[in-house]
Amino acid sequence: MQGLEKFIPTEDKIRYINQLLKVGFDTIDFGSFVSPKAIPQLRDTKEVLEQLDWKNSRSKLLAIVANTRGAEDAALHEGVTYLGFPLSISETFQQRNTNKSIAEALITIEAIQDICLRSNKKLVTYISMGFGNPYGDPYDVALVSQFVDIMVTLGSSVISLADTIGVSKPDTITNLFTSLSKQYPHVEIGVHLHSNPVTAVEKIEAAIQAGCKRFDGAIRGFGGCPMAEDDLVGNLATETIVTCLEEKGVRVGLDRTALAEAMKMADEIFPKH
Repeated sequence: MQGLEKFIPTEDKIRYINQLLKVGFDTIDFGSFVSPKAIPQLRDTKEVLEQLDWKNSRSKLLAIVANTRGAEDAALHEGVTYLGFPLSISETFQQRNTNKSIAEALITIEAIQDICLRSNKKLVTYISMGFGNPYGDPYDVALVSQFVDIMVTLGSSVISLADTIGVSKPDTITNLFTSLSKQYPHVEIGVHLHSNPVTAVEKIEAAIQAGCKRFDGAIRGFGGCPMAEDDLVGNLATETIVTCLEEKGVRVGLDRTALAEAMKMADEIFPKH
C-alpha cells in the first residue's frame, strides 16, 4: 500500500489485514512506524494495529521501522512480534530509502536490536538491492555475504534477501541462497523478490530448489518499488508462491477459503492498474 497516492481508508486496511490473519500465513507485514511525511499512506498504522484480531490468529505481525524512534513506538505493542529494518547494499538506495548512509544504518540496526532484546521482539533485516542495483554501486556475492555476516553478528536471526528492482535471475538466486544457507545454517534466510509476471515462477522455483523456506509475497502481486520504473515489476503474487510450493510437494497449510476471500477483498481495495 505504501506507494499508493490515494489514501486507503483505515477501516478497509483493518478489514483486509484481519482477513489475512485468518489465512494461516506465518507472518503479516501490516504497517510501518515511520514518519507520516515519509509514507503518508501508513500514517494510521497504530490505529490499524489496535483493531487487528491477532490474538485469534497463528500469524505473527511485522512492523517496518526506519529509525530507533519508530522501533521504540512499535516495541510498545504486544501484538507486534517482528521489527523489520530495510538495509541496503547500495549506498545510493540506502540514502534514498531511509535518509541514512550504510554506516549510519548499521548503528541504527544495533540500537534497534537492543530495543528488540529489551521488549522481547525479533529483528528482521531486509538486505535490499541484494541481487544488484541500477546505480553502479559495488555488488557481488561476497559483498552480500559480508552484510549477512554483519547482521548475524548484530543479532538478526531473520534475514530477507530483497530484489528491489527485479534484476535477479534463477541461477543467481540459487547460487546466492545456497551459499548463504550453508554458511549460516542457524539463520532464517528468506527471499523478498520482485518480478514481472513472466519470470515470477522460475524465480520462485529457483529459491525452492535452493532450500528457501521463507517467501515474501503480496496478494495479486500488488505493490513494488517505484525505483523499478516498470509497472509490471512488482511484489511476487502470494497465490503464485503458494501454487509453486504445492506443486513441489510442500504443504503450506493455508485456509484456501479465507485466501480466496482475501484475494477478492484485495481486488476491491487496491486501485486497478
